[in-house]
Amino acid sequence: MRFVIIIILSIILIAVLIQAYFILKERDQLKIKMDDLNSRFSALSKENSHIQSEIEYFSYPENLEKELRARFNYKKPGEKMIIITP
Repeated sequence: MRFVIIIILSIILIAVLIQAYFILKERDQLKIKMDDLNSRFSALSKENSHIQSEIEYFSYPENLEKELRARFNYKKPGEKMIIITP
C-alpha cells in the first residue's frame, strides 16, 4: 500500500515539475518578446518626437518656405535663380 502511495506521489510530483518547466519556458519567451516590444516602443517614441519637432518647425511659414527653396529650387515670381555648379 505504501509503495502505491509513493508511486502516485512521484507521478504527481513529476507532473508538477513538468508544468513548472513549461511555465518557466513560456515566461522566458514572454520576457524576450517584452524586451523586443520595449525596444520597438523606444524607437517609435524617438521617431514620434522627431516627427513632432518637424511638425512644429514646418508650422511656421518662413521655415516651410526655406525648406521649399532648399529642396525643390522654389522661387517666388519675379525672382531669379542662380545655380552654382562645381
